[in-house]
Amino acid sequence: MTISEPIDLKNLNCKQLADLLVQMGHKPFHAGQLFRWIYQRGVVDFAEMTDLSKDLRNTLAAQSMISEFQPEVVEVSQDGTQKFLFRMADGQGVETVLIPMESGRSTLCVSTQAGCAMQCAFCLTGTFGLERNLTPAEIVNQVCAVRREHEVDNIVLMGMGEPLHNLENVVTALEILYDDNGCRYGARKVTLSTCGLVPEMQELGRRIRVGLAVSLNATTDTVRDELMPINRRYPLKELMAACRDYPLQSRERVTFEYILIAGVNDSLADAKRLVNLLHGIKAKVNLIAYNEHAGSSFKTPPEESISAFQSYLLNRKIVAIRRASKGRDISAACGQLKGKQT
Repeated sequence: MTISEPIDLKNLNCKQLADLLVQMGHKPFHAGQLFRWIYQRGVVDFAEMTDLSKDLRNTLAAQSMISEFQPEVVEVSQDGTQKFLFRMADGQGVETVLIPMESGRSTLCVSTQAGCAMQCAFCLTGTFGLERNLTPAEIVNQVCAVRREHEVDNIVLMGMGEPLHNLENVVTALEILYDDNGCRYGARKVTLSTCGLVPEMQELGRRIRVGLAVSLNATTDTVRDELMPINRRYPLKELMAACRDYPLQSRERVTFEYILIAGVNDSLADAKRLVNLLHGIKAKVNLIAYNEHAGSSFKTPPEESISAFQSYLLNRKIVAIRRASKGRDISAACGQLKGKQT
């Protein structure tokens, strides 16, 4: 088989790679070996893959390639958060954030699109619009690049873009991240955040196991329509029904991200409606104080409003965790990505 353009092997899950090897006239079991070289040893030069035959290495070198990312810029926050700017082959930039946790572990916030089409009113990233989807390789390469220098314990697909707007490539990337010959992350270590694309949520649940986080941010359709235009297509009733139906294993919960905005969604009436919305769902709530940025009229609520909102939920047996916004000083906090990108 002759391939007109070299194929990036990082765009393929292990089964797809095995199929490609067969098309090239080689045995499919070499896919596992290749995955170990690429993802566990970080090797991108076929010549170094010494347990593969010279014939196979020559075939791969002639017809395929292995991409990798090198950070163009690394910014370090006062709180230890690090933001990486990666420049892709077409010149588009994508940002990735490594967040240190109090436990001593770390979480990597990975992007799935260059820009975002969802246009949520509180999100700076969305004001730039959508440039394009990332390929599986471009999603996984963010993880591989950071892992070369740092321990990455957990992964959240919560960076630039709406993951379910790029469902096919995201599923392939997850398969690579999970593979025992690949990055070897358990499904409990990976969470995907969506603004609420209901059909894609259902498809995701059918196809692959991953922690689900839903960016909720309002308790009425009127307010959510204004904050998150996707709600006009999939209103709260449909969204919450999809959350109730999302397949969960024991001890798993759907995470609801709730950005508190002063005078918009931070009242005790909102907290009461939130409790009602979550009825019948194995849920936990991450409360995030709005990150103010230039050009937005939204404000961070006062501390007493945030505490009262959280206490209302806790007193009604809702798991409600207040998430500290890390990396604000380097525009790496929630909703800030691409804000200072060149």
